[in-house]
Parts: sequence; C-alpha cells; structure tokens
Amino acid sequence: MTPPVTRREARAAHLFTAPPAPARHARARRAARLGVVFAAVAGIALVVGGAAAVTSALTAAGPVRDERLAAAPTPSATPVPLPQAVEAIPAPSVALAPAIVDLCGIPAFTDALAAGDDAAAIAAAGGAEAFRTSVSAGAAGCVSLSDPGRVWVVVNKLRPFDPVDHQPSSLARPPVREISTANLRPDAAAALSDMFAAASAAGAGELGLDSGYRSYRTQRTTYQRLVSVKGVQGADMVSARPGFSEHQSGLAADVTACSPGCVGLEAFAGTTQQQWIAAHAWEFGWIVRYEAECTSITGYSPEPWHLRYIGRELAAAYHAGGWRTLEEFFGLPPAPSYAD
Repeated sequence: MTPPVTRREARAAHLFTAPPAPARHARARRAARLGVVFAAVAGIALVVGGAAAVTSALTAAGPVRDERLAAAPTPSATPVPLPQAVEAIPAPSVALAPAIVDLCGIPAFTDALAAGDDAAAIAAAGGAEAFRTSVSAGAAGCVSLSDPGRVWVVVNKLRPFDPVDHQPSSLARPPVREISTANLRPDAAAALSDMFAAASAAGAGELGLDSGYRSYRTQRTTYQRLVSVKGVQGADMVSARPGFSEHQSGLAADVTACSPGCVGLEAFAGTTQQQWIAAHAWEFGWIVRYEAECTSITGYSPEPWHLRYIGRELAAAYHAGGWRTLEEFFGLPPAPSYAD
C-alpha cells in the first residue's frame, strides 16, 4: 500500500512537472519592455548631453572670438555714404521701325509730289525715315530715285541722268567765297550759305566753294582731261563720266578750307573745316557722299570735300541711321564700276 502524499511533496512535484515556458515568456516580455525603456532613456540622455556639449563648446569659444574682435583696431576712415534709394526703375524704351506703307495711296503724298514739293511729300509720308523705309522696300512705285528734279535722286556709275544731258530748271549763286564761278540749285545754294556761316560762327574757319553745277559738256571736258593723265581706270576712280556726275544735278558741291587762302581739294582732309563739315553738314541737309572704306559701293576714292544736298529731313535720317552711302540708304545695289 502506497503511503499518502503530503502537501509539501505535492507542491514539489508540481514544480518539477509543470511546463517552464510560460514563465520564461513572461520574463522575456518584461525584459523587452525594460530594454525599450532603457534605450529611450539612453537616447534622450545622448540628445540632451550632445546639445549641452555643443552649447558648452559654443559658449566656451564665444569669448575667444569676442576678445579677438575687441583687440582688433577700430578703422579711422570716414564711413562711405550709402547710395540713395531709387524711387522708380525707368522703363526701357524700344524704338520701333516705321511700318512699310504704300505711300502712293496717301492723297496728301501724291498731291505734294505733283506740286513738286519734296519736303511736303516727306512730311505726308510720316517723316524721312518712314519715307526711306517704304521707298527702299519697293512700296512707293510713284517715287522715282532717277528723277533728276527730286532732292532724293541717286546718280552713280549704274544710274546715269535721264536725259543724259539734264539741266536743272533753275540755278542760283550762293553768297559764299568761291574758287571759280559756281552755281547750285536754289535750295542747295541757300543751305550751303547757312552751313558756311555756321562753321565760321563756331570758330571752324572759313570755307570756300570750289565747284558746284557742271553741265554735261563741262563734265565731258573734265573727264577727258583726267583720262589723258591717269588713263580710263584711274580717271574713273576720281571723276564721273559725262552724264553720270552728281554735279550735273546742281545738288553737289566741292568745298575747301580758306584760312586765309584757300587750299587745294587734296589738302582739305584733316583741316578744322573738314572736321566740322564731317560732324555738322547733315544739320543743313548735306552729306559727305564718298566716304573712306565705301569705294566698293560708290566706285570712287574717298572725297571728304564732295558734299551732296539731300534736304534737311533726309539728311537727319541719314545721320541718325549711321548710313554712309545713298545706295545703302535707299536699298540700291552697289555701283563700283560702269556697266560697260
């Protein structure tokens, strides 16, 4: 007969025979929770400690920098004044090119043409630049750049007079110092007189008129004389053939310096008068027709003394646009040589 089990023995048996897993799992969960808490606390400690360390470092370094700055010498120079504040930024201005319009469809323009009033025609076109733009674009069929009676006529080695022996309807002798008897169209003569007077008043010295209008016959004699000296090729560089000279229009003038005596045309370049003419001739309706570096377009060697009258309106547009030849101004092809 088996003796009865005591209470102490039953408790011991239960401890030895009960599964141990639940107890271990509970301890593990408690340990895990403790680990998370520990990690969080450690992280906070690191953050707080790091911030404190950085603050300490900055605090420690601060006095050193302050001491160095305090030790630096104070500049004695007067402080530079600040620029004044700009109240408003100016708006950019863009110059628009004139529109190309059919000038011949403007009654006021055609009326001025019919009346022979070139200045009024240019005004009716909307100004010299509007006139030039439309003419050079071929939008003004009623305007002829070959009409010798117009101030805008273009004569060159490819554009002779028509008729070839054209003569101006009227000529006038300007009240200026002249080398030989020289006439011009009345409008050109008046403008030349004003220009010479302005040059003298400005202190540039006296100017003289060496040559103005030349007839077809006179030009033929002049050209043939040069051919005999320079040959055809040489003559063509310095003189126009008869029927191709701007002087025949009465709108061209060869000028020279006279202080007190008048110098030859070849000595005109570099004089005070020549420099004044180059800068101010346009104000009186004149341009220097054959400039340096333009021989490939005009066909002539530079002639700073050869001026061409195109009227104040067109001359102002010519100057403002930086043009150097009438061919380019009116969109015409270069004329470096004769067609034959």
